Amino acid sequence: MNKHNLKEYWAINIRYVLILVSIWFLVSFGFGILGAPILNDIQVGGFKLGFWFAQQGSIYVFVILIFVYVYLMNKLDIRFGVQEDEVE
Repeated sequence: MNKHNLKEYWAINIRYVLILVSIWFLVSFGFGILGAPILNDIQVGGFKLGFWFAQQGSIYVFVILIFVYVYLMNKLDIRFGVQEDEVE
């Protein structure tokens, strides 16, 4: 991979990371802490929604974001021709 492609690859990678971490921050801090008083008026399974986001929702979103990151990076690796070879 030449120097230009390497810079573009890492720029896209960092953009993905920043977007996904921003989503996680919004869910965990925004919904779980700042938005909790508003969300607590809604019940989910007997629990207040703000509490649910603080205790469970941010973890679920984090795990989903891991899978999204893997998917995006696999596509990016293929685009730049640096994908891992499959083991048979």
